[in-house]
Amino acid sequence: IEKFLKDYRALKSTRYSYAEIKRITNQFEVKLGEGSFGIVFKGNIPSKFKVAVKILTNSEGNGEEFITEVGTMGKIHHVNIIHLMGFCADGFRRALVYKYFQNGSLQNFINSPGNRQNFVGWKKLYEIALGTAKGIDYLHQGCEQCILHFDIKSHNILLDDDLTPKICDLGLAKLCSKDQSIVSMTNARGTLGYIAPEVFSRNFGNISHKADVYRFGMLLLELIGGRRITHDTKENAPHIYYPEWIYNILEEKEDVRIHIEEEGDAKIARKLGMVGLWCIQWHAVDRPSMQVVLQMLEGEGDRLPMPPNPFNSDGPSTRERVNVQARNLMQGLAIIQGVE
Repeated sequence: IEKFLKDYRALKSTRYSYAEIKRITNQFEVKLGEGSFGIVFKGNIPSKFKVAVKILTNSEGNGEEFITEVGTMGKIHHVNIIHLMGFCADGFRRALVYKYFQNGSLQNFINSPGNRQNFVGWKKLYEIALGTAKGIDYLHQGCEQCILHFDIKSHNILLDDDLTPKICDLGLAKLCSKDQSIVSMTNARGTLGYIAPEVFSRNFGNISHKADVYRFGMLLLELIGGRRITHDTKENAPHIYYPEWIYNILEEKEDVRIHIEEEGDAKIARKLGMVGLWCIQWHAVDRPSMQVVLQMLEGEGDRLPMPPNPFNSDGPSTRERVNVQARNLMQGLAIIQGVE
């Protein structure tokens, strides 16, 4: 009972004053990073542990992002989702307090020619991908309401000391019920390069949990190829579209330029690539749900059908090219509804 009560107290988010936030961060001495909605500082809570404090600097309206993140994170307890330790709502000053992870984000550990010393290996990369998928599936299916993250990317996947992935930054999340089919949105959410086509045009389908599936697919392709989705570098220039480059590798139309040393690693890379390409199909209905994604990742990669090529402008449309075997692998669009 005592252990339970101690753990329960630890799970409850603490409200801090702005003066306490300044004391925790030692007057904002060490800056860890900066995003579109705030600046993250390193801090320390005496007798506890190191923390990361996000000071919100660009909260729109009446602080919708702050309310969403505090309200959402306070209800989530999952090994692959970061836990909100505390928050500050002191006048117009708002802050979020999380446990500090020394390893930082997944971006630091992807497979890249210039990142050999930090690459965690293909087996560990697979475990990280699987854990991230479990976290997203929990957001979609394991909570009282479906939670759409809307900003899945390598920078928003933190790694603990054991390299267990922790999904963070739910400031753009949207809560949904599980008995309707469409999420209403007035503007595009997320990081350019990861945003699903239907967010920009309803010709690709309605906005649903499949938008998170698309983001996860782009994350997988980024991990295995070592090229940042958000960067248009000279390295990417010879390849018209980065995911198309991955597709051509899987079809063996291009020389493999991905760092692979063992045959088992090649199977892992191929599986991650196949799943990633299934997840980024242009039409939402052609993408698997996160439940099916988990089945793909946990199953035998050799049994996965090759996803349709959405990059071929010749011939029938993507949806017409999806064969019966692939269709049986898919699940229908989950029924969800936006909740204000």
